[in-house]
Parts: sequence; structure tokens; C-alpha cells
Amino acid sequence: MAGVNGDRKGKKDDNGMGTAIDFMLSNAKLVLGVGGAAMLGIATLAVKRMYDRAISAPTSPTKMDPSGGKRSWEEPNWMGSSPRVLNHDMKSTVSRSLQSLPTSSHSYEPGERDPRAVRWHQNCMRRAVGRGGVAAGGSVAAHSDLLRARMRLSLQERLWEFYQGRVAIPSEEQATARRAALDICAELRVFLHAKLPDMPLREMYLSGSLYDDLQVVMADHAQLMVPLILEKNLWSSVPGEETIMNVPGFWLIRRENLEYFPRGSSYWDRCMVGGYLSPKSVLEVFDKLVAGSINWPAIGSVLDYVIRPVVPSETLTLEVQYETDRRLYVDFLPLLAMDDGAALVAKPHRLSAERHENLWRQSFRVAETARLRALDQEDGGCRGACLKVAKAVCKLNPALNRLNASQLTNAILLLSEREGDWTQEALADRFLQLLRALVGHLEAGRLPCALSPKVNLFCELTEQEVDELGYTLYCALSDPEDLLRTGGGLP
Repeated sequence: MAGVNGDRKGKKDDNGMGTAIDFMLSNAKLVLGVGGAAMLGIATLAVKRMYDRAISAPTSPTKMDPSGGKRSWEEPNWMGSSPRVLNHDMKSTVSRSLQSLPTSSHSYEPGERDPRAVRWHQNCMRRAVGRGGVAAGGSVAAHSDLLRARMRLSLQERLWEFYQGRVAIPSEEQATARRAALDICAELRVFLHAKLPDMPLREMYLSGSLYDDLQVVMADHAQLMVPLILEKNLWSSVPGEETIMNVPGFWLIRRENLEYFPRGSSYWDRCMVGGYLSPKSVLEVFDKLVAGSINWPAIGSVLDYVIRPVVPSETLTLEVQYETDRRLYVDFLPLLAMDDGAALVAKPHRLSAERHENLWRQSFRVAETARLRALDQEDGGCRGACLKVAKAVCKLNPALNRLNASQLTNAILLLSEREGDWTQEALADRFLQLLRALVGHLEAGRLPCALSPKVNLFCELTEQEVDELGYTLYCALSDPEDLLRTGGGLP
């Protein structure tokens, strides 16, 4: 490398290309530091970017060789820019360049790639093991095979290390959080039955990832489901795609037979807006009771908790501090269980809550979780572990916070339809495929629900959020371990 640096210093006109060569060689140590799936991707992106800068350097614009500027693959022009938002003009570029990025931890095998990439790979291997350590051709091949095997295992080991260190929640912490949630549920049940004995409700119950062993990082969230009872002859459900709003995955609950059963015949007529049962009005009724009427400081002192309603919140949420450094957020969710098995919750449309204030959201969580668990039980797969790693990465990386558990679960279920190997040893490969699949869905602006393909699970993301998520995940394809480091899971 010293020789290369020396030659470069003597040739100012070749400064750009020399920088590219120096960058490539001086960073050869990265070969041993990243996963086998990401190594050649990082090197290719870095070398190409530096090469393109070199041939277009402003100090020698007339020396650019038209033939030398031809790219072997098209690099997105945002890779070296400061803005973190993708352009629409870049989406076709992203689609083409995705074909060049790793899809598994075995993607870069010498003999199956471009000869120039193979030579670069072998040079990096020689420098990684020492300049004088490998001389004979047979030794080079042996060392290369050994290092390739180690690199394949690198991401796999890092993922399981991240899983054990940051993702998995100790069973004691989960049990303590469940007890706190159960205490809150009991208090609310007693209060509502005493305050409003005529309110038609089924038995409340606790739900969510805390009860499915799918919560990650910390036990901090639970859902209190409050099933409402509706008269079958007074209310009917209308799918969102059959309305003028055309929103699959949401439903309208329409009041029927008003000429025979006038307003007031149903308890829930008080929450009717424009002839439909409004989830917003239902939440307001419970908000006045739960947040306004219950003396939470007194109850908290009895339970040795600090309890307070969360304001503002798109749903009714209680914050429960059950230990000095531990908090649990309990979402109070009114629920409608339809005859066809659909579960509708009073959670408004994120982007246009005012326009769609009468829409009830269909929840697929129970069915999604059951299918995921059934698939893993059939083949002893790692889908659950892959989901939990992805959830933790999104929770710990602010740029990925907009990806929720339902989107990640459905991405894995869709991936399972075309990928059969979900053994524990394939976690790294499937994790990379998941990242790639998410980028593809974001590029298309559509993630179909695995249980109801007409539902687009990305319909509540803004255009800017889609581009931001696509940028972050696309960059992660070249160095997936960076996601784990950003999340604070790895040094």
C-alpha cells in the first residue's frame, strides 16, 4: 500500500483514482469485520463511488474518458449525498441496483461473479491474512475457503448475539409487566361495571405481543381489549372497499331499521355519527370515564404504581410505572367481533382521521400470529426469531420506527410462501431476504396483507416516510450489521 501511496503522491493528476485505490486497500481490514453476505456489497459500493468521484473530479474535468465512465451497474446517486430522502426519479435505479446487492449470506462466491470482483476479493483475502503469509496458489485457495466460511457465520453469530443481548426479554420482567397489566384490567373492570352496569360489554381481556412471546427489548406495552355488544338487527358492517372512501382493511358499522327501531333503541346510538357507529365517539365515551372519572393517584397508591393517562394519544392509553425504572403502556381498545370472524378495533386511520372518523380498523394480529407460530412448529423454523430481531431493529433505530409489527409479520409470511428453508442456521439468509423484500415493497408502495391481499399495509405511510424507510433499508443491505450497531446491540 505504501508503494501505491507513494506513486499517487507523485501524480497529482491521478489524485481521484489514487484515492479510490487507497480507499479500497486501506480498508481491506473491513473484510474480516462484516458479514459474508455484506462484504463484497460494501466494497463494490465504496469502490464504485470513489471511482465515479475520481473520473468526475472538478480539478480535471477534461481528462474524463467517455468509455471509462461507463458503469458496470447503476449506482443510486443518493448514496453519497447528504439528504436522507429518496427521489421518485431514483426508484427505477433502486430497482435495478437491488439486483446487485446480496440476497443471502452465500451470495458472493468466487467463480460465479465478475472476474474483476473475484480478483479484488482474493487480493483482500491475501492482505487480510498478511502480505507474506500466503504464497502458493493452493494455500491461497485454502485460506480463501476458510475465510469465506468464517464470513458466512459472522452475520449469523451477530444476529444471535443481538437476539440474546438486546431482543429477548427476561421471563421475570415479562411476568412482572403482566401482573401490572392484570391489576389495571381488574380495576377498570370493577369501575365500569359499577359506574355503568347497563353498558353492553363482553368480558375485557389482555392481549398483545406481551402475551404472545413476541415483545422485544423491554416489556413495556399491552392491550386491554374491550368487546362491545351490538344488536344484530340494528347494526350491519360494510367493508371499506365497498364505500366511496375505498379503504380495504377498514369497515363502517351502519345503523339499520331506524324506521322501526328509532334512535335510542340501542345503547350505542349515542355514539352514532351520520348513521354510522363512530369509533371516535366510542373512545370519547371511555376517555371521559377512564381518564376523567377514575382517581388513578389513589388506585396507584394502593397498588404501589404511578398511573397516568397519556396525553395526547391516538387511542386511550395509560402509563403505568410499576418499578422505578420500568413503565408499561396499556392501550384501551374497544373491539367489535363480527359474525364472519373479523375483529374491528377503534383505532383511527393515521393519515386522515377526520375524513375517515367513522372507519373501524380490522385487526389481523391474532390470525397472523397463529399462522406464524404454526409454520414454525411445522418445520422448527426461525420465523419468530427473525420477526423479533426485525422488531427490535425497528424499535431501536429511529429511522425505522414507522415499520410496525403487523407489516414485519406479513413481510415474513409472504416470504415464507416462496422460501422453504427457515431452519435456525438460515437466520442470516432469511434476515437479509426480509430486508430486501421490504425495500421491494416500499419501492412499489404496497405491502399486501398475507391474510387479505387487497389490504395495503403501507397505505398509512406518507410519501416521505416511504422514501426514508427505503433509503435506510437499502443502505442496510450492504452492511446489515450496522443496523445492529445502531440499535446499540453490538460494539
